[in-house]
Amino acid sequence: MKLLRYGAPEKEKPGVALPNGKRIDISEFVADVNGALLGNLDRLAIWVDANQNSAPAISLNERLGPPITGVSKLIGVGLNYAQHATEAGMTLPTEPLIFFKSTTAITGPYDNVIIPKGAMKVDWEVELAFVIGKKAQYVSREQAMDFVAGYLIHNDISEREYQFERAGQWVKGKSCDTFAPLGPYLVTKDEIGDPHRLNLWLKVNGELVQNSNTADLVFSIPEIVANISQYMTLLPGDIISTGTPFGVGFGLQPPRYLKAGDVMELGVDGLGMQRQLLVSAVH
Repeated sequence: MKLLRYGAPEKEKPGVALPNGKRIDISEFVADVNGALLGNLDRLAIWVDANQNSAPAISLNERLGPPITGVSKLIGVGLNYAQHATEAGMTLPTEPLIFFKSTTAITGPYDNVIIPKGAMKVDWEVELAFVIGKKAQYVSREQAMDFVAGYLIHNDISEREYQFERAGQWVKGKSCDTFAPLGPYLVTKDEIGDPHRLNLWLKVNGELVQNSNTADLVFSIPEIVANISQYMTLLPGDIISTGTPFGVGFGLQPPRYLKAGDVMELGVDGLGMQRQLLVSAVH
């Protein structure tokens, strides 16, 4: 299934995109798409099959919000593509390099991205992210995929001065408002054959700047789940983003950063695509 949420910000309703492209409201079955729903996907699939013709249709003109809410943790994995580590001038990690993004950065896949006041080094990062479906503690690599509910696109937008030139951790450069566009869909695991064989790409103003495949991941999804679950409990609805391939702005010569009026378009095989307009902060 392709789960979605639609409507005005903070007032979204739950829905599903059917294989024929039709979108239906599933509010009769569940109040929202959150971690609790991920334990009832089999029941939801039965409901959708029985009610897809009678459930209210969602207009294709409706805004799509982030496809899941109530996220307790949004975790990034840094330098997880070898060529990206090279362009960043950093040593390849020997185990997953993890960082947090504030959940207040989460926004919809087509919402505007706000350039923070005074920011000069806003950058793009197309990423495959996955969603935890059940509580995970001390998970083995062999068990890890049992804890994955599905996948979604994450544009891991970053302010490089905040990330690298200010004191402290990467979280400061990753957590500004609108710096985590998610979706358009949360695609359940059964719809993606091999998440380690997906093309992913990103364009800025129509120019292709990132074009790679998740086959180049340094650490696989099972390795990531096993590693992170040794350090913290993962809860249903938690999102882990697997890293970005080469082609980010700060890796170019000379570096290139986003400005108001720029447009990003990005996609991952089987997960849809996103589009964002860059706008300046108003305060």
